[in-house]
Amino acid sequence: MDVVTSGTLQVPGARLYYETRGSGQGLLVLQGAEGDARRAGDLVRRLAEHYTVITYDRRGLSRSTLAGPGAPCSGPPSMETHADDAWHLLVALAGEPVRVFGSSLGGLVGLVLAARHPRWVRRLVTHEPPAIALLPDTERADAEVLIDGLLRVYREDGWVAAFKRLAEITGAATESREPGAELPPPLSMERIANFHYFFTYDVPAMRRCTLDAAALSAVPVPIVPAVGDTASRRFFDRACAERLAVALGTSLREFPGGHNGPTTHPKAFAARLLEVL
Repeated sequence: MDVVTSGTLQVPGARLYYETRGSGQGLLVLQGAEGDARRAGDLVRRLAEHYTVITYDRRGLSRSTLAGPGAPCSGPPSMETHADDAWHLLVALAGEPVRVFGSSLGGLVGLVLAARHPRWVRRLVTHEPPAIALLPDTERADAEVLIDGLLRVYREDGWVAAFKRLAEITGAATESREPGAELPPPLSMERIANFHYFFTYDVPAMRRCTLDAAALSAVPVPIVPAVGDTASRRFFDRACAERLAVALGTSLREFPGGHNGPTTHPKAFAARLLEVL
């Protein structure tokens, strides 16, 4: 039985909506892009057979509302803000260190969380995090060009065109899916608002993040860099994971599917994640 407990938590500048399910040791799942607590639901349900899984809507998305300092009117959120939000949730809901899995933007939030609040992270698996500060100058410049182009498409042509461009950049495709894998949720006004927030605030926050190899090498947390086994080798998120593995002196783990493997291959992805965790 999939029993979900939900609630809200007031944090500086926002009220966060969260969900927990399952039992056992804690596992925080950090969603990417416009994903909220319901994203990758098939994966989360499988993980909840082994852990108490915490998911939440990032500030500004879906049911996590903004108020006071940190709201868009007083300045955009940073990756540090998102990491501190996750930390507040762990203090309130877990009360002890947990395992953390983050994908894409969520993987970057996980890295910043481990750097800022290491005693709350037992182990981190970060799947294709866009940590562009890890890239050599030439590769970072190329990534910045791609990001500039993505934001220009959003400004000039709207979020639909920008979303399509993002899928092209990441190599994410929904055509190749596990049998029975859930289709993406239907577009709603809420999801459209999430896309606007992601392109307006979270993409710029991602590129402002300065977390580098030296800082991550000093983090006293086991960090596992991961990539999709069909992910585009030209995509800078994959390159970031590769550079992270080199900086940490660890191996790069491959997971089923591409950049969106958590949603297209939930059964196989969950099995691999449980093994790595």
